[in-house]
Amino acid sequence: MQLRGCGTALVTPFHPDGSVDETSLRNLVAWQVDSGIDFLIPCGTTGETPTLTHDEWLRVIDVTIEVVAGRVPIVAGATSNSTQEAVAKAKEVAARPGVDAILTASPYYNKPTQEGQYRHFRAIAEAVDKPLVLYNVPGRTGANLEPATLARLAEVPNVAAVKEASGNMSQIADVLNAVPESFLVFSGDDAITLPVIALGGVGIISVASNEIPKEMAEMTRAALANDWDTARKIHRKYLALMQANFIESNPLPVKAVLAMMGKVEEIYRLPLLPMRRDTRSKLQKVASDVGLVAKATPVAVAPSEYFVYENWAAGPHKAVLHRANCGQCNAGKGRPAGHDANHARWHGPYGNAVEARAATHQMEGVLIRSECKCVA
Repeated sequence: MQLRGCGTALVTPFHPDGSVDETSLRNLVAWQVDSGIDFLIPCGTTGETPTLTHDEWLRVIDVTIEVVAGRVPIVAGATSNSTQEAVAKAKEVAARPGVDAILTASPYYNKPTQEGQYRHFRAIAEAVDKPLVLYNVPGRTGANLEPATLARLAEVPNVAAVKEASGNMSQIADVLNAVPESFLVFSGDDAITLPVIALGGVGIISVASNEIPKEMAEMTRAALANDWDTARKIHRKYLALMQANFIESNPLPVKAVLAMMGKVEEIYRLPLLPMRRDTRSKLQKVASDVGLVAKATPVAVAPSEYFVYENWAAGPHKAVLHRANCGQCNAGKGRPAGHDANHARWHGPYGNAVEARAATHQMEGVLIRSECKCVA
């Protein structure tokens, strides 16, 4: 299988009502291809795939196929902790002409033995005629795919590659020593792409390339061409972003940055929730430091003015009192993290806190009235 370089594990954009945002997905895929990405992975971990229905899962893959139109390979995600279901899903995506390979993770929750994982992946490989990219991510699945097991699987026809996301460089070195050179090893962690390539890996299945596809592709190509000066220069510039993408559970940070960039809306599906205010602030600083988003410019306002933020997006209908110079308020122009602009609005300005508090009692449907710490 001719697969190498940088592949993006795509996010799945959603509308505020939770439905898949096909327009943003199409735009995102087109931008990725135009930016020079080497291949694309719809419906992996970063795509919030466990929250998609079966029809949505197939639709995201089909939209990706339509936009790519054969320009780059597509590695479609098809995972289940039931071997029978994993085989069925792999068959469905393998039947699609635009799918070049299938990404499938170790069975999660079940915690199978090494022999159980071997038989699981072999069953999938024997059921399809497309190459398999195995996905070892024990931090999420609870099942580590050990080097000796990967060496056995490398002998199975159609088992072509592994995305190694154990984060254990010693284990990855053992994997590269154990498998034949024809078996492809991809880093599953952006921050360790270069050492994995130095040991014999062929690229990265990336989260950060959602945000910086051109730069991640250039870094990976430079490393594969032994241009380590260029590769290190790019890595050093964006290392903080690669790390910040995991300041909370993936894909919360990467989706938040894409929202800051205007690429998608910052909408997730339960059980995922918007980022905490403190971590989102840190993430925004990192994103601005590398030039992805503009640095926030505070608006000069009188601290004596007050605004009320009314929000009914989720949970009880609320009204929160702010000073005008609060970072969240920004004179009624701010948007507190995670709040949907279609289900919230600012009221004000009010000349004093008493007037603002009184206004909250005139707002229909408000159940909870509170005050930001800026008011104290």
